[in-house]
Amino acid sequence: MISPGALLRAAPLDEPIETGSHLRGFGGVHGGLALALLTTAMAERAPATLLQRVTARYLRPLGDEFRIEVSTERSGRTMTALAARAMTQKDVHVDATAIFATPQPASWPTVAPPAPAAPPPEQCEVFTIPPGFVPISTSMEIRPVGPNRPYTGGAEPELTAWIRLLEDDEPPDVHRLIPLMDGLAPSYTAVLPELVLLPTVEFAVRPAAAGLKRAASPWVLLRARTHQAGADGWVDEGIDAWGPDGDHLGSARQTRLVRPA
Repeated sequence: MISPGALLRAAPLDEPIETGSHLRGFGGVHGGLALALLTTAMAERAPATLLQRVTARYLRPLGDEFRIEVSTERSGRTMTALAARAMTQKDVHVDATAIFATPQPASWPTVAPPAPAAPPPEQCEVFTIPPGFVPISTSMEIRPVGPNRPYTGGAEPELTAWIRLLEDDEPPDVHRLIPLMDGLAPSYTAVLPELVLLPTVEFAVRPAAAGLKRAASPWVLLRARTHQAGADGWVDEGIDAWGPDGDHLGSARQTRLVRPA
């Protein structure tokens, strides 16, 4: 069975892709992994550039076999805009858009969220997600920070945890960061007393190139917090990622919809 990192490194993105059921999330291919594959395919069209932002819309669950189509929306001197779709023979299941930019020398002031206080990962207990619920969780190690846990009816819609891919000790690059940022349970589940599903409708990632360039550890500290949740079940969540040295690695935004289990 191929691992997430190996798939991102080796998948022939111009041919049909087979992932296997062990890389599923809620009912289909894990959303973060699907977006990472789409991003990797788009990056091949924009060499010598840096990803600035990528956004995916999940139209229907993605099966274990699909193909990727990429198109160029704009190609300029400093910015390239691309689109990609994960498709079966009949339907588009995930579509994504991304902005890549040519690195430019500059000295503008930088702004990044500070990392939360957290003990090192080896001092935190492992949290195991039932493989039957999220099969791809067997490829990741999660060590929560603080008292919040999914589906415990807590007071705060926030989850903080260390996370890494189990397959190797490589630090995250932008493509490995994307599935890791989608590796925790939805933060809204921290205030829920019972199991419900919260599939992702839209997922946007903004990597922090400087932090990723300096990354030396496989561990990523994630803090996910629900900023808005309506009585109709629509949930807006923000996620930030840091390395063990406190470097900010990226930010993400998820729009989710609550569904009964």
